[in-house]
Amino acid sequence: MEKIYNKLVRDKIIDIIMDDNETPIYHQLSDLEYWSSLIEKDKEELEEVKNASNKEEIKKELADKLEIIRAMASYIGYELNDIIDEANIKRDKRGGFDKRLFLEKTIVNK
Repeated sequence: MEKIYNKLVRDKIIDIIMDDNETPIYHQLSDLEYWSSLIEKDKEELEEVKNASNKEEIKKELADKLEIIRAMASYIGYELNDIIDEANIKRDKRGGFDKRLFLEKTIVNK
């Protein structure tokens, strides 16, 4: 019996599959394939956050999203802390989302 995945997986998943007495068929992605797969994985993880049924599940799915962000940062030559620093700079300049503001429109004053 075959199980089709066709997706980016964490580094230790291949070993886990083999430990479960299954034979994984896999390959290492090219740079372009890797970046594209990271984007797809991020979308997948966002859906899992959206579909999580409780806070504990949400926490786990957010951790998966964070790992994707870590991988994306590394791919372009940064550490996760570099991304966090950039987020803090933006937060200081433009704020966060704590106030839950939803901008409907603006009116140009003359």
